[in-house]
Amino acid sequence: MGFRIFITRDFEHMSRTGAGIVEADIREKQAVKDRYVLGLATGNSPTGLYKHLAGAFNDGRIDASRVRTFNLDEYVGLPGENAQQRCLHCESYSYFMIQEFFGLLSRKFAETNVPWGTLIEQEELIAALREHPEQYELQGSDQGKAVVIKDGADGLLGWIRREVLDAYERKIKASGGIDLHIVGVGGRGHVAFHESGIPFEGSRVLLVRLDDSTVGNAVRDGHFPSLEESPRYAVSMGAELVYEAPTIVLLANGTRKTGPVAESVFGDITCEVPISYGRRYVAEGGNLVYVLDEAAAAGILARRADAEAGGCEIIDLRGEP
Repeated sequence: MGFRIFITRDFEHMSRTGAGIVEADIREKQAVKDRYVLGLATGNSPTGLYKHLAGAFNDGRIDASRVRTFNLDEYVGLPGENAQQRCLHCESYSYFMIQEFFGLLSRKFAETNVPWGTLIEQEELIAALREHPEQYELQGSDQGKAVVIKDGADGLLGWIRREVLDAYERKIKASGGIDLHIVGVGGRGHVAFHESGIPFEGSRVLLVRLDDSTVGNAVRDGHFPSLEESPRYAVSMGAELVYEAPTIVLLANGTRKTGPVAESVFGDITCEVPISYGRRYVAEGGNLVYVLDEAAAAGILARRADAEAGGCEIIDLRGEP
């Protein structure tokens, strides 16, 4: 238990190390209980881990048929005439998971779940927000905001609160809760679409109005052809819910992650850097594991003594095969 930081050489080494940690946890828990619940992230960082983990399942070292999964987030506002088309859009996180993980398995998971953002028609959502400002409030100190739908909201907003947001958390609870959550980190230290500045308190399953930089990055990275076609909203687990899992494995690679990773270790615990919630999580008994490549770890390595004095265990694997 506590806070362990594994330093690896590069993306492949990070992926293999992370997959080994997850595989070991699944094997340990499957030895004593029937079901294992795995939390999953999208983005580039976990893709290598997923390929190694799929190999462990396909080799029979762990049993996919006894695993249920819950993903962190999904867009609202993907192109498409209906929920099915939006779900099958090549930039949906459902599509991503099939391409990068689920489709690699020779024996499928017992159940997979991705937040139900594709059920929401974005234009209808925007109209409901415009027409019923009394039914919600925006929370957050930056452009990215949580759209907090109030108790007693009716119509579309009430339905989203009951059947999309609260229902996803109810399903996680009904499964017994997530055993281990794999997460990445955004360039501003956000986890999933818990954008920088969204409060920690009450951050369960969120409806999020995305930060302009998040929308712009999606276009610049080639995911969407224009700002007009890039989704403006998302459904996402918030930090408070994510960090209820007994074990969190955070992956980070590349220089873009150096700053937020270091800030999460040395800075204040603040919703301006959502992954800093991990330090509160560790103080309350959680098992936090960072698996970093050398570039993402540079800020920590520069202050290694400070990190260790603060309770972090540094495991430097760069010299190992």
